[in-house]
Amino acid sequence: MTQPNSIDAVQELLSEQGYVCGRDLATVVYLALSLGRPLFLEGEAGVGKTEIAKAIAASLGRKLIRLQCYEGLDASSAVYEWNFAAQMIAIRTAEAAGGADRSDLTKELFGEDYLIERPLLEAMRPHSEGPPVLLIDELDRTDEPFEAFLLEALSDFQVTIPELGTIKASEPPIVILTSNRTREVHDALKRRCLYHWVDYPDFDRELEIVNAQAPEASASLSREVVAFVQELRKQDLFKKPGVAETIDWAKCLLALDAVALSPEVIADTLGAVLKYQDDIQKMQHGEAANILKAARAELGAA
Repeated sequence: MTQPNSIDAVQELLSEQGYVCGRDLATVVYLALSLGRPLFLEGEAGVGKTEIAKAIAASLGRKLIRLQCYEGLDASSAVYEWNFAAQMIAIRTAEAAGGADRSDLTKELFGEDYLIERPLLEAMRPHSEGPPVLLIDELDRTDEPFEAFLLEALSDFQVTIPELGTIKASEPPIVILTSNRTREVHDALKRRCLYHWVDYPDFDRELEIVNAQAPEASASLSREVVAFVQELRKQDLFKKPGVAETIDWAKCLLALDAVALSPEVIADTLGAVLKYQDDIQKMQHGEAANILKAARAELGAA
C-alpha cells in the first residue's frame, strides 16, 4: 500500500487497525513517513508507543521488525551473529574430507550462508512489500555506547560487518524509536528524529480507544471503566495505569460478565489495572469505593 498523502489519511489508516490517535500524533507520523525521518516516541509505559509501530506496519502492508532493547545490548547482537554450530560442522566435515584449502574454507565459513541476521541488518535488506517498519523499542534501557552506534547506523542507514563489508539499505526503513524515559536519551540521537511525547489520553479519547479495542463492552461499562482509570491516575501511585491496562481491564470484566463496576468487582480484578502490590494495597479500606464514587460523579457532571 502507498503511504498516506495527508494527516487525515494517517488517522483513517490507523483507525482501521484499531489505533485511535489525535491530530498531533497523526501529524508527526505523517511527517516522518513523508520526510523519511525516524520517529522518536517518548512517554509512560502502556500509552501506545509500541502499538503505533504495529499499526503503521499493518496499515501499509509492511513487515514489522522489532529490536527489543535491554541493558547490555551491543552492536553485534543488534546487527548479526555467525552460526557457530553450523560453522563447526562445516570445519569437521572439511577436515574429514581432507585437502580443504584454508583460505577457501574461511571465506565460505564467513559468507551469507552462515550469517544470522538480527533486526538492524534485516531492516537494511530489500523487502518485496517495500521498506519495513523498524521498531527500536525501549531505547532507554540501553547504554550510551549503543546509542552512539545507533546514531551512526541511522544517519546513513547502513551497517558494517567486518567479514563482509558495509551493507547499505537500498530503501531506508521506516524507523520508530520508543522510550519510557527511565533515563534521558542523548540529544544527538533525538536531533536525528522527529519527536513526540505520547501522553495519557483524555476521557473522550480513551473511551474511543476502549470502544475500538473492546467493542463488546456496553456503553455504560466502558464509560465507568475509563472514568475510574482516569480518577485512578490522579492518585499517588508507584505506577499509574496506562491505556493498555484500561483495555485489559475492560476485557477482564467482559470475561466475568460484569455489567457495571462495584467495589467487589474492582477488588477481584484490580490486578489487571495495577501491577504493584503497594499500589493495590492503597486501594484497600474503601479507597476503591471512594474513587468509584468520584468517577461516577464526574460522569454525572459530564
